Amino acid sequence: MAKHDYYKTLGVSKTASAEEIRKAHKKLSKKYHPDVNKEKDASEQFKQVQEAFDVLSDTEKRQQYDRFGQVFPGGSGPQGQPFNWGGGRPGGGGSGPVDFSNLFGGGQIDLEQILGGAFGGGGKRQSRRAAHRGEDVEVEVEIPFRTAVDGGKYELNLDRGGQHENLSVKIPAGVDSGSLVRLAGQGHPGASGGPAGDLLVRIRVAGDPWFRREGNNLLVDVPVTITEATLGAKVEAPTLSEGTVVVTIPPGTSSGAKLRLKGKGVIDRSTKERGDLFVIVKIVVPRKLGERAQQLLRELAEAEPYAPRGGLW
Repeated sequence: MAKHDYYKTLGVSKTASAEEIRKAHKKLSKKYHPDVNKEKDASEQFKQVQEAFDVLSDTEKRQQYDRFGQVFPGGSGPQGQPFNWGGGRPGGGGSGPVDFSNLFGGGQIDLEQILGGAFGGGGKRQSRRAAHRGEDVEVEVEIPFRTAVDGGKYELNLDRGGQHENLSVKIPAGVDSGSLVRLAGQGHPGASGGPAGDLLVRIRVAGDPWFRREGNNLLVDVPVTITEATLGAKVEAPTLSEGTVVVTIPPGTSSGAKLRLKGKGVIDRSTKERGDLFVIVKIVVPRKLGERAQQLLRELAEAEPYAPRGGLW
């Protein structure tokens, strides 16, 4: 594997804190992940970021790297080649291999033996890469209003590395815009054998032509005539899941009055109890009236004088 300056790979200084290294790794992993970045060298960049983080996030490995560069035991010197000191240690020489026979008078020298127990083990001990959990991935989907209220399934189409994947997301009843549904193990793959991250599905609820939501309650406007509101009537009103029901309009009901239908709202995800449905009375006045209807309204106004704004202002 070619040598890289791990600090430059993550874009941090050699005095960067563990938190700065973690944030840089998270940012670059998202930027170069093959599922997101389709550029030709994205996959290689992603591997370099994971390799750099694997070393710099481990205190012992980082100390060894700062001292010896990529030639430290367990480091990633060029495969099949003698260890190379160039660029790995401050003040290092060129990129050619080091001939240890020139340094120690001939014979084969084991680098572990030279460095002794500085790395916490004998010559045969191998440094293992720490496994890291993959990053979580968040996507936003828009689901129908009724699915959010009653629950259901949403088919999610993903593009992973140029391959299409379909996931069936179970939507619990009562979710609202901003809710998160977690799919364990469906995020970015882990590094060095670590577990995959999760897929976080953020919910955005589409509007409905008739219903609107206030917390766990539903509201629906029901138009009535002047006569129905004045004299009282029985009218049909829609519910979200049970079809239409008959609602009694009491005599003298004003426009904007709320009539409560208990237990026909949205289920509470904590208590599992449903909210209520409120029928909002909307008095609708005809745009045109015949001469006879106008005359009757004049007679009504004279027979039953009423000043709704009297003393209001």
